[in-house]
Amino acid sequence: MATQKQFNVGIVGYGLSAKVFHIPFIALTPSLKLHSIVQRSPSPTNSAPADHPHVTHHTAFEALLADGAVDVVVLCTPPDTHFAFARAALEAGKHVLVEKPFVPTAAEADALAALARSRGRVLCVYQNRRWDADFLTVRRLLRDGVLGRVVEFETHFDRLRISPPAGGWKASMGMREGGGALFDLGTHLLDQVFVLFGMPSAVYGRFVRQREGRLVKGEAGPEDEPDSVTAVLSYAETGVVVHVRIGVVSVETRQIRFWVRGSKGSYHKTGLDPQEDQLRGGGKATDADFGREDESRYGRLCLLGEDGTVRDEVCPNVEPETYVKFYELFAKAVESGKEEDIPVPASQAAQVLRIIEAIRESAKTGREVAL
Repeated sequence: MATQKQFNVGIVGYGLSAKVFHIPFIALTPSLKLHSIVQRSPSPTNSAPADHPHVTHHTAFEALLADGAVDVVVLCTPPDTHFAFARAALEAGKHVLVEKPFVPTAAEADALAALARSRGRVLCVYQNRRWDADFLTVRRLLRDGVLGRVVEFETHFDRLRISPPAGGWKASMGMREGGGALFDLGTHLLDQVFVLFGMPSAVYGRFVRQREGRLVKGEAGPEDEPDSVTAVLSYAETGVVVHVRIGVVSVETRQIRFWVRGSKGSYHKTGLDPQEDQLRGGGKATDADFGREDESRYGRLCLLGEDGTVRDEVCPNVEPETYVKFYELFAKAVESGKEEDIPVPASQAAQVLRIIEAIRESAKTGREVAL
């Protein structure tokens, strides 16, 4: 019986992303093996060599690229490094997985996708929230026609965060570098909308600094970086209107996540998928309750009966595939080398970036932008 080929993985960066969202899932994927970690400056309280003494360690990215034993590079670095690092890794003959936000512009995403294709290498973006249980539940409802013809779709990442973030790249990096609320959180929301509905025909956007109570254009400099975003995506062929909202001044006991309205019913969901909190809290993907929400947190369906009455009922989440599924599919793509097997190809990330660019243009000009 032939043994399964293993691909050696090198991780670049050793922050929360590497520790929580990648290394544990690599360990659960039979065809992948953690081989190397690049950490520029290990410290007594944050040391990849101490945490993983049996793998190879580097303090420079170039050393990893020069290692012919490394098959796959996973970039867990700030987004302003992604384009140059991904290009260098592809040119070195590596398959590449890039954390989100992917790159700052659609043109850069297109260039990397073309390079990966020319080199016969896999280039994937870590849009893990495609495997959130609540989003998978929404996909099933739409696929099965439970809500009828969808007319309006709301998707939210609202929080009560009156104080600005204290440090790290998320606190200092703006939209021009691929940072800020629109790229950090908006990328998730817009990627999910793209999966469900494809490219919109038009986009309207508004940027706000809710902590200060003022509208901004978001292009003048750090003082005009929005902390909150409202965008409306229109789909001319179907009449669907999508509302995308990110806010930091939302005083709620249960933050809204999805609100979907259709001709036969509506779906309302509060609260975020639990996987991130479970992982941050020390949970493991092998835990029996991983990815499962308590029934009290399930969404609700309002369904229109044949007699014209509306009934309200609990809508259980689908059985969670969890972020394990992402890595399973990514490993399959690495093994096959086929672009069609990539769970989140760079070409799709480029389309999402075109939506982001349209939102930025609309916020700047005050006009709707056609796509």
